[in-house]
Amino acid sequence: MKLAVFDCDGTLVDGQAPICEAMEAAFAAFSLPSPTRGSIRRAVGLSLPQAIRQLLPDSDAEQQHAMAEAYKLSFRTAREQGRVAQPLFPGIEDTLRALHANGWTLGVATGMSDRGLGFCLEANGIADLFVTLQTADRHPSKPHPAMLEEALFEAGAQASEAVMIGDTAYDMQMATSAQVRAVGVDWGYHHPRELSEAGAEMVAETPAQLLEHLLR
Repeated sequence: MKLAVFDCDGTLVDGQAPICEAMEAAFAAFSLPSPTRGSIRRAVGLSLPQAIRQLLPDSDAEQQHAMAEAYKLSFRTAREQGRVAQPLFPGIEDTLRALHANGWTLGVATGMSDRGLGFCLEANGIADLFVTLQTADRHPSKPHPAMLEEALFEAGAQASEAVMIGDTAYDMQMATSAQVRAVGVDWGYHHPRELSEAGAEMVAETPAQLLEHLLR
């Protein structure tokens, strides 16, 4: 068994524009000044209430929940209007299909919702590659290890047989907590130094380099 679990946004797909726009809309709905886009990008990877707590530290749980619902409404409306673009990063599909062809089992662990992840994978034509999908709908936010632990269970893999691939320190910390190998990618939301400090055994500069590292 070889199990590779990927984060989604910032690792498989580039969805920063619709994320930033939906978060700005959520803040505007409560007449609050929007955080900078840099701050919003740094919160990507956390579940929605946790991301809002990071962006608005003085908010309480009730406000975080209400703003999360405003974010979801904005994002859903944008998707229905055809304004959500979440393209795969160049080279990602080739890397996924090469891993699959070489006997790897693939999964996803993401702060996205079940609906959002399903839409994203289907739209990019890669949904058939994954046997386990873990989202914020059913688990605590990263870096809690629950998503990875469930992915291991569903795939029938041991922690020693798995690797977590992601673009944020939250992904690396989650992997460390689950005693799973951690591999970072530098085309997402956190600096490579942060990924290394959070436990990444290496940080790939390209999907091809990631593939080479995993297959060696």
